[in-house]
Amino acid sequence: MSNITIGKKRFPLAEAEAIALKVLEQLKPYCIRAEVVGSIRRKKADCGDIDICLLLKPDEIGLFQNGIAQVINQWKKIKGKFPGKYIQIILPEGIMLDLYFTTEQNWGHLVTIRTGSCEFSKCLGKRWVACGYKSVDGYLTKGGQLVEVREEKDLFKILGLDYVEPENRNL
Repeated sequence: MSNITIGKKRFPLAEAEAIALKVLEQLKPYCIRAEVVGSIRRKKADCGDIDICLLLKPDEIGLFQNGIAQVINQWKKIKGKFPGKYIQIILPEGIMLDLYFTTEQNWGHLVTIRTGSCEFSKCLGKRWVACGYKSVDGYLTKGGQLVEVREEKDLFKILGLDYVEPENRNL
């Protein structure tokens, strides 16, 4: 079976995970929290990209030439900007890197959604809509009010669901 798909190189899990951990180590000093999510976290056999959620230290937000900005600026940006909510980068190894910037209030929400799978996240979305919630700019809301989702388990609890381990989110 080929590791190549149309327009997008696929990487075996071990290789993608090794690259992701190398990137994570460069980013961690500037973060309160940083976690690899997406297909790597779900332990898919092959991965088309690397997804990482970051909760930056307060002194890193708004720095354009220092700290985390220096790390990010070493790579070729495809989409997004820093500071912002999202940046897509192509790493020298040829794999795409998606960085998602979170807050303490939406960490659990974004880590859950960005872990996926896409189908799993869509099912969660249908569930929160059925429960009267909306996702607005990466935050869960109800009646126009922010609902804090600090941990993944909080989102499942809010939705009245049992927690599902990342490896079991491949629908």
